[in-house]
Amino acid sequence: MAQVMNIEITKKEIIKPSSPTPHYLKRFKLSLLDQLAPVAYGPLVLFYPNNVNGVATEERSQQLKKSLSETLTRFYPLAGRIKDNIFIDCNDEGAIYVEAQVNSLLSTFLHQPDFDFLKLFLPIEVGSSEAATGPLLLVKASFFECGGLAIGVCFSHKLADASTLGLFVKAWAATSLGIGDTVVPDFSSAAIRFPPRDFSVQRPAVEMKIGKCVTRRFVIDGPRMRDLKAKVTSGSVEKPTRVEAVTSLIWSCAMNASKLSSGASKVSMVSQSVNIRKQIVPPLLQTSVGNLVGYYAVRTDESGIELKELVSQMRKAMIEFNENHPKRLKGENMFEVICEYFKEIGSIMRRDDINFFICTSVCNFGIYEIDFGWGKPIWATIPGGTLKNVATLMDTIERDGVDAWISLSEEDMAIFERDPELLAFASVNPSVFEPVTRSSSL
Repeated sequence: MAQVMNIEITKKEIIKPSSPTPHYLKRFKLSLLDQLAPVAYGPLVLFYPNNVNGVATEERSQQLKKSLSETLTRFYPLAGRIKDNIFIDCNDEGAIYVEAQVNSLLSTFLHQPDFDFLKLFLPIEVGSSEAATGPLLLVKASFFECGGLAIGVCFSHKLADASTLGLFVKAWAATSLGIGDTVVPDFSSAAIRFPPRDFSVQRPAVEMKIGKCVTRRFVIDGPRMRDLKAKVTSGSVEKPTRVEAVTSLIWSCAMNASKLSSGASKVSMVSQSVNIRKQIVPPLLQTSVGNLVGYYAVRTDESGIELKELVSQMRKAMIEFNENHPKRLKGENMFEVICEYFKEIGSIMRRDDINFFICTSVCNFGIYEIDFGWGKPIWATIPGGTLKNVATLMDTIERDGVDAWISLSEEDMAIFERDPELLAFASVNPSVFEPVTRSSSL
């Protein structure tokens, strides 16, 4: 970046619920899916321009802390600590609030977001083992010289998926606006439907294969998204989604990069996550808290396959998942089915003869509607980068494109980021202000 940027932590506090948790809610059961979830934090960073000239930093900080405290009363397990990977002791120990100052303008950072600096807006490392027994929620408010604000949130994956993270942040923002009772979380359904097990030896979560990787940002804007969707449209998939279109492009180019860098073709698989709240019979509320996700995978033995064929295979796999997965979760052997399901995923991820890619989408989550009282975010992102062969997809602010962070090995990325087919649709880390010119008070 043209200017050296520094971020200095100025305070760190523990925020406790505004009201103590009642005795009868002191023990919160994890669900089986929570127990098997990876030990990591789910991150989110929201960037807000200075739309509140004259409102002091301290005033905004106090509003964030007060509303966080009030929200923790309703999301009471977040103030507790996990015990033995079975339950949460809802002891009101609290969430962590960190405040920092950035010696730069927000516009300087957003002109070309730097991934390494972006991670400094988070209150803790995503892969920290603290997610298993430490604070379940940590937030960081970073104030820029111009009055711009970055709010970084880390939410233990042992309790929540991306849907739950979004639910909480929206509830926190609504509380800050004075309308905090609009979101009512459902804490009981997940553990009732998927009861926890007391493993004699603590069963590991899906073991992620940590490896050195390079992370780059790629953005497909609205016009080029329309071109990409037209390219992948076929008789079998007449209306491809943005996620299907972008996943096929990333997967195809990643397969090609792997083949060229290694000199050999491998079996390739891509996995996509699915919110199963609506699929379970009877369905759960969308406000149900927990790791209520499933995964379907698509496999191909060749690179160079047409994008529309990849989309067709993904759509077929999704339909089969939607039809069969709820049935597997209803039987008497549900526990064995779920454990075997996670074991199989972990086994595939560890194999060297398979290129396994993970694509996670938080598109259409309404992230750009989150307003704490100072306007909506100008950019929202989920920084990852701890695992290779992973893509995280988010909406662009116009909601018609996709903003993606992609992590590959150094050798693969050197080829991937120069792929002509990729660059026909995607820009490499463009300014957040492109293609639409936005507020200059940054």
